Parts: sequence; C-alpha cells; structure tokens
Amino acid sequence: MSMRQSLTAVLERGATLTGSFATEPYEAAWAAEARWFVRTLAPPPDGARLLVHAQVSPDGLHWCDLDEPRPVDAALVSWTSVRFGGWLRLAGTLEPGGTRSAETTVHIYLALKS
Repeated sequence: MSMRQSLTAVLERGATLTGSFATEPYEAAWAAEARWFVRTLAPPPDGARLLVHAQVSPDGLHWCDLDEPRPVDAALVSWTSVRFGGWLRLAGTLEPGGTRSAETTVHIYLALKS
C-alpha cells in the first residue's frame, strides 16, 4: 500500500473581491480529489452576496463550470470536487444587492489529494 500524496495551495491571500473574479489556474491532474476553502476576512456588506463555483480546463486557458454557484454565507465554507481532469480554478461574483457596489476580503485555498 502506498501513501497518498497531498498538497494545499493558497490561491488568494487577503484578496479584495468586487464584481466577477477568477483565481489563477492550478494544474491538478495528479490529484483524485480536491477540497476548496473560502474564508471571508471582511464579510460583504448587508444585502451583498458572494457566489463561487469551481471551473475546469483541459489546458489552463479555456474554462467551463464544474459545479453550480454556491453562496459563501459563513466565515469559512468548504466543499469537494472530483472527476475534474487537469486544471482547476475558482470563479465567482460578488453581487452588491441593494448597494451600488460591494467588496469583501478573502483567503482561498485548494487542498488536493492523490
């Protein structure tokens, strides 16, 4: 029996998000599973909503959605992605709600395991 390999990548550290965004791509073809973590350091203002979803790519250049948008409605949220192929990134939108604009500050982590 061989030991499984793991790696945690910090994709965003203290990033201020407004409007639509996507993280830098991460090559993950060696991994069998991925776990995303989004930690809000400065939550969105009242009425604003942060929605995120994983995206996949065959080449790190052209992207499609892997899952449905999910709200980041707690200080730390996490979910898994499987059967994702070669490249991963996280994309999303900060919807301002009733305000003209909104921003939030986050850390985004990607934990991979073979």
